[in-house]
Amino acid sequence: MAEFTHFNEEGRAKMVDVSDKPETVRTALAQSSITVSEEIYQKITNHEMKKGDVLAVAQVAAVMAAKKTWDIIPMCHPIPLTGVNVSFSWEPVEENQYRLEFAVSVKTKGSTGVEMEALTAASVCALTVYDMCKAVDKGMIIGPTYLVEKTGGKNGDFKRAEKI
Repeated sequence: MAEFTHFNEEGRAKMVDVSDKPETVRTALAQSSITVSEEIYQKITNHEMKKGDVLAVAQVAAVMAAKKTWDIIPMCHPIPLTGVNVSFSWEPVEENQYRLEFAVSVKTKGSTGVEMEALTAASVCALTVYDMCKAVDKGMIIGPTYLVEKTGGKNGDFKRAEKI
C-alpha cells in the first residue's frame, strides 16, 4: 500500500512537513467560469452594475483568495506568492446567455506547489461575480473549475490535454 503523506501514525490528518524539500519555482493555472444572462452580460460590459465594476472587484477577490488559501484549506501551507494574475474572456453560449471565463495563474518560489491557491482564487472569482450580480438574476451557473497546468515540484509538470 502506498504511503499516505497527509496522515499521522494514528491515521489522523496532518500537515505534511516540507522542510526538507528544495525550493523551486512553481506555477499553477486554474480556470473557472460563470454563465450569465444577456442582461447581466450587458450590465457588466457596459459598467452598469449597481455594486460597481464587477471584473475589477472579482480580480481583487481572486488575488486575496490566493493569498489566504492556507486560512481556509486546512492542510495548505502558508506560502509566499510571487505573482497572481487573473484574465477574463467572454463567449456566447446560447441565445441570451454568455459565459465569463477566467484563468488564474499563481507563482511562487518555494517547497510546495500553488495548485490550491490557483483553484481557490478561480472559485472565489466566480463567487464574487455571482455576489455582485445576484440582485439582477440568481440563475447564474458557476463552473466547471479545474487545474489547467502546473509546473515544478517532485511530481513534475502537469498539463491538461483538453479544454473543459
